[in-house]
Amino acid sequence: MTENEITLALIQSLKDGRAQDFQHILDELQPYDVAVQYRHLPEKHRERFLLHLTVRQLTELMQELHRNDQVRLLERMSVDQSTKVLDLMDNDDLVSLLSDLEPTMIEELLSRMNREESSYIQKTMNYPPETAGRIMNNRYVWIPRHYTIREAIDKIRDFAEIAEYLNYLYVVDDDKKLLGVVSYKDLILGELDEQIDDVMYTRVVKVDALTDQEEAAAIIGRYDFITLPVVDTENRLLGIITVDDVIDVVLQEANEDIEKLSASGKSIDFQTPPFVAAYRRLPWLILLLFIGLISGGIISRFEDTLQTVVALAFFMPMIAGMTGNTGTQSLAVVVRGLVGQQPDKKGTFKLILRELWVGIIIGVTCAVLILLIAYIWQGSLVLGVVVGSSLLLTLIIGTLAGTIIPLILYRLKIDPAVASGPLITTINDIFSLLIYFGLASLFISRLM
Repeated sequence: MTENEITLALIQSLKDGRAQDFQHILDELQPYDVAVQYRHLPEKHRERFLLHLTVRQLTELMQELHRNDQVRLLERMSVDQSTKVLDLMDNDDLVSLLSDLEPTMIEELLSRMNREESSYIQKTMNYPPETAGRIMNNRYVWIPRHYTIREAIDKIRDFAEIAEYLNYLYVVDDDKKLLGVVSYKDLILGELDEQIDDVMYTRVVKVDALTDQEEAAAIIGRYDFITLPVVDTENRLLGIITVDDVIDVVLQEANEDIEKLSASGKSIDFQTPPFVAAYRRLPWLILLLFIGLISGGIISRFEDTLQTVVALAFFMPMIAGMTGNTGTQSLAVVVRGLVGQQPDKKGTFKLILRELWVGIIIGVTCAVLILLIAYIWQGSLVLGVVVGSSLLLTLIIGTLAGTIIPLILYRLKIDPAVASGPLITTINDIFSLLIYFGLASLFISRLM
């Protein structure tokens, strides 16, 4: 069935009061698809749709909706329903939801919840944003080291409905300090009477609660883990980060980098009002506007040269555009590379040298092509040499600028993505025009 056919079938089953058929349709859908259906439903059918959902289905729906829809859904629920849903929600999703609400509403919602869950959520919200502690959850299974494999399996059965992932069991002592980890595979292959102490791994890869979420995501990617334990300074197990949280982190960080690379400021999505979107973009664009005036000043400074050899104007956009393009390409390569590794001085030097050679190879290739084009079009070898030489030099400078600027920011502990494409493009415009008209002025007598 297509999405539209599913929507029509759901509406018809709601109209006819066929609750069993309604549930049968939902049972075939993933939580994401249920959320899509909810958003597609006309407003008049949403109330009845929600009445037919179980608490588990309501919880899954909450976790798949956007923030505004989550708040509206909370308002539609009864106090009893909302309390059960909040208790069942994954801690990280609930923390993300509450972080955007007013303090009075946060306090009201937390007061309804189970005391243990509410206490954990409050502690989690005390960690700084974008840290491992902020995205961890307490839906994991822990066991003491004196357990047998049989006892561990029994505990898995008891907590199967609560735990988010059952791939790993964490072994702790009486003070909740992390001692080791046991995989589900180890339990299946081991003897039922075997001690956990004999099969657990004591070298546990873990992160501190204050570790940056991006670093935690990189560790999960590096080791191909499903979950990653989070501990405090005394090695007490606080929670786990799951692979689905990491995907959210990667998407969030990628979106932030794209926003900075494009100089679009804070988050702008399809729902952002036009005035808000414009307000968030304007600061960068106004700054670049004034920097761009320098380019205009350079052209004005070489007005006589331009009037003497009008053909120079034809190649001017190409020179500036190509320089900006190579700079943005190098910037993208460096920013993407810095996500997965932290180059030392030797690695940084090798990267700059590599990009220098890239700039030279690209510059020579493009310079020869444009030299031939200029010579064939204007019949002037000197013009071809001026345009080709300018292109060669500016492409080398553009490549190096796109490499060195983000590396400098990285060394200064500043997010290198703030070295945005438009900024580098504007700076490269200035250098490319200076070089282009400077060389043209030197050869003006031969160009005439």
